[in-house]
Amino acid sequence: MRVNALTIAGTDPSGGAGIQADLKTFSALEAYGTSVITALVAQNTRGVQSVYPIAAEFVSAQLASVLSDVRIDSVKIGMLQDSDIVEAVAEGLATASIPWLVLDTVMLAKSGDPLLSARAVATLREKLLPQVSIITPNLPEAAALLACSPARDEKEMLRQGRALLELGCQAVLMKGGHLSDSESPDWLLTREGEERFTAPRVPTKNTHGTGCTLSSALAALRPRHNDWLTTVREAKQWLQGALQQADTLEVGQGFGPVHHFYRWW
Repeated sequence: MRVNALTIAGTDPSGGAGIQADLKTFSALEAYGTSVITALVAQNTRGVQSVYPIAAEFVSAQLASVLSDVRIDSVKIGMLQDSDIVEAVAEGLATASIPWLVLDTVMLAKSGDPLLSARAVATLREKLLPQVSIITPNLPEAAALLACSPARDEKEMLRQGRALLELGCQAVLMKGGHLSDSESPDWLLTREGEERFTAPRVPTKNTHGTGCTLSSALAALRPRHNDWLTTVREAKQWLQGALQQADTLEVGQGFGPVHHFYRWW
């Protein structure tokens, strides 16, 4: 089927994360990309220099405009910046009847710069998280949502993933990239069961936008599959290739992007 995917996120002028990474991912995985911009971000591979928030009313207007005209099969939600924008997105999607909503709980940039206010974290947890099909937190993000310390091992990862599932979302993909193991373990938790995914760590510093890219891959692929297990497996396989080819790009002096189009050039 032809998939129309929507990304709701902030920008990245360097092209490796945010809206730009999402649209590249959609195209690479044969989905048509649409977008709603929540913040204009001055950032590059070395960090975030400034954030210019979009008024929540204009975020709502963008969302209403797209949904009134285009059939949307799946949504990836990324950077939401503040509490008002979280509420606007939650309200706009509440009556949209879109089958698959992927929430990438963007709170920190790769450089460590904060991208979501503390008040917005609470609003996201209470108003948006119960609506979505799956959330994709890394360990610091999961800890922020649960107001606890980040998991130090897979046992704690699982405990926190189960706690997030109890907050109302349909599935949780806990990303274990912050653990110090030689492999990077991820855990998919649904109400039907739990599944472990693992892949060798790719020896590269060029991982800018990895979280954005994975979540948008899930949004692009989920309408074509019967379950999250198959979707996550295919998304991670594609992302592994994008990471393995990241060093062939020559973008920036900091944490460079993954290669979204490695299958073509």
